[in-house]
Amino acid sequence: MPSADADVKLSHPDKVLFPDDGITKADLADYYASVAGAMLPLVKDRPMNLWRWNTGIDGQRVVQQGIPKGAPDWVKRVEVPRRRGGNVVHAMIDDARTLRWLANQNCITPHVWQSRADKLDRPDRIVFDLDPATEDEMEQFDDVRKGALALGDHLRELGLIPFAMTTGSRGIHVVAPLKRLYDANRVRERAGEIAEEFAASHDTLTTFWRKEKRDGRILVDTARNTYAQTVVAPYAVRALPGAPVATPLEWGELEDPELHPRRWTLRDVGARVADRGNPWSDIRLEARSLP
Repeated sequence: MPSADADVKLSHPDKVLFPDDGITKADLADYYASVAGAMLPLVKDRPMNLWRWNTGIDGQRVVQQGIPKGAPDWVKRVEVPRRRGGNVVHAMIDDARTLRWLANQNCITPHVWQSRADKLDRPDRIVFDLDPATEDEMEQFDDVRKGALALGDHLRELGLIPFAMTTGSRGIHVVAPLKRLYDANRVRERAGEIAEEFAASHDTLTTFWRKEKRDGRILVDTARNTYAQTVVAPYAVRALPGAPVATPLEWGELEDPELHPRRWTLRDVGARVADRGNPWSDIRLEARSLP
């Protein structure tokens, strides 16, 4: 029986998006089909931005907030008021054929909000991004990994349940699900307070945004908690050589000294999900009050 996304025809399916790896638009679409069962519950009903590379990853990146013109009627969307006036109509990734349609738009990396469409100003996740200070992320990644473990302990002490994800780029996201009781301003404010408290007790961590003030320390970044800001979607492919993937982890995988942010790629995440399931499958069930 044909899949639900079989009616989404790819234009130029042989178009190469990752030149060094020979990965095509069709490969990208097939990957998203392979992880749709795990990915969709984590992105459904969330406004999204398209990060597109129309000429492949060596070309220009286009970040598009509004849904592209000519999008099929069945692509779910939500109209979001701008704080400075006007509106933006965002697409949402609510089914597998939307993932295939996004691949056809050369959207390699979808980014999503921390809130859902029915309560745009009530985030259901609080996010901490641990980002290396050096250009060579592997030089500091062991400290990033250990920092993420320690941050998880700190969040548990505050009554939150942490989840972890390699970003597919440089660092690790530590995410805790929230009950939708607080507006984005309060969540952003509290995230900053938590980060300050945590970083102050760890010599390898900082909350200074500017690199010249970090003194080589790892940034605990909370800016993604701002209203209408986005983060890379779980299971999204990154536009980097090898096509690494933002991969949700079982918490114990942070104990692995061989872990690195680009450990899993478009070529093996589908098999990982088929073999191990989705480590974030219960994330919504673990929502807690903002401490």
